[in-house]
Amino acid sequence: MEDSFTQQTAILMKERNQNLEQLEREKDELLSWIHEVKTPLTALRLLIDSIDNHEIKASLTFEWLRIHHLLDQQLHQKRFPFIQNDLYIESIDLENILFDEIKALQSWCIQKGIGFDIELQKTTVLTDGKWLSFVVRQLISNAVKYRSKGDIILKSYDHHGYTCLKIADSGIGIAIQDLPRIFDKGFTSTAKHQNNHATGMGLYLSKKIADALKIIIEVDSKVDEGTTVTLTFPKNNAFDQLHH
Repeated sequence: MEDSFTQQTAILMKERNQNLEQLEREKDELLSWIHEVKTPLTALRLLIDSIDNHEIKASLTFEWLRIHHLLDQQLHQKRFPFIQNDLYIESIDLENILFDEIKALQSWCIQKGIGFDIELQKTTVLTDGKWLSFVVRQLISNAVKYRSKGDIILKSYDHHGYTCLKIADSGIGIAIQDLPRIFDKGFTSTAKHQNNHATGMGLYLSKKIADALKIIIEVDSKVDEGTTVTLTFPKNNAFDQLHH
């Protein structure tokens, strides 16, 4: 019986290792393809920037951003299974991350007449900058996409010794019955959201990444009033084993 159990365990371990190797190969192939696609995308962006017709330029920029974000989601979705090996925890400047993401969306924001109300009382957090940037990118993009009036609020502050980052918009909001499902894979909420080409992947990946970074992500929303997303960062000692 013991020999049989040992053999079965060896077979299962071999299958597991083979599956992991296959997953690694698929990830590497997709990452290689995404990086190749980025070259013509960069060239396309330069061509779009040279267009004088503002209406055409704005429409093309929006579609370019959609492609860029879809590729970005695929990139991080494939990388996520290996996130524990990829994390590099260090002191990160929130201001740099926020302004980089706003700058990337600048033309879209100008097109929609969107401004930002920024108040950063806490500017440094201990986290992985690359993965946090992806989460912030999804949240700000959603705020821009669904905002209907007013500025988007970006605020960081201290709450009982924890650093919090709030991203709020005065947009179409989320129905109360949808709130428990917004982090489900592929969930696209109401018909209004579907009309905005939602994929249901952005918030799903953001929640998975936030969990890996020990960040609590909370969403408060009311229909036709807006949505507020709050990120609560862990205290520094939460990363004692991961800190480089």
